[in-house]
Amino acid sequence: MINFKYYSLAQAQDAQGIAVVIDVLRAFTTAAIAFETGAELICPVSGVEEAIHLRKEMHGSLTMGEENGSKPEGFDYGNSPTEIAKADLSGRTIIQRTSAGTQGIVRVVNADQIIAASFVVASATAAYLRKLKPDYVSFIITGSSFGRDGDEDRACAEYIETLVTGRDPDPDDYISRVGSSTVGRIFLNHNHACFHPDDLSLSIQVDRLPFVLLVSRGNKGFIMRRVFQVV
Repeated sequence: MINFKYYSLAQAQDAQGIAVVIDVLRAFTTAAIAFETGAELICPVSGVEEAIHLRKEMHGSLTMGEENGSKPEGFDYGNSPTEIAKADLSGRTIIQRTSAGTQGIVRVVNADQIIAASFVVASATAAYLRKLKPDYVSFIITGSSFGRDGDEDRACAEYIETLVTGRDPDPDDYISRVGSSTVGRIFLNHNHACFHPDDLSLSIQVDRLPFVLLVSRGNKGFIMRRVFQVV
């Protein structure tokens, strides 16, 4: 029997077993779409300057992400899945930095394995977990930070957990919580210039993509790859 535990971003270092780091709005929706548009690898990092420095070291790589919601100066792309869906990233390595999602990855230090997740890859993630049958699955709810409730990420985690345990949940019961979450309401109110209005609708396209976002530790930090998974 799998033991499921939930952690906030601040508790990420306590995660054990397989850590599923969730960021629906928008880091790991954006990452998944980047793979869909051809990206070869994604390197999650903590800092803006770290991302820019790594881009200089990795010839042909691109930077993607945000700081305080906006694209940092000098970055190639922001943290918008809508923007990334229109890009041609064929064969490119992407260096990603965000305020919540990638912070969750770099703070996981005690887990056996790391997966990044969002609704667009939920069923593939659940199928991967069912196949591995780990003793522990730790969900990192990265949205529960900076005074936000993170309910969009918790809803995604609960949806994945329900799938793993063999039940047949109605996705609408979970994605309805995305718009009512702290960050979701910002999108719906259209009161933040750096949030593309279509990002929300793209982020709730449940099971759009048939792969898992697996994260490993490499010589220069973390590396995210897509691994196709039969659901």
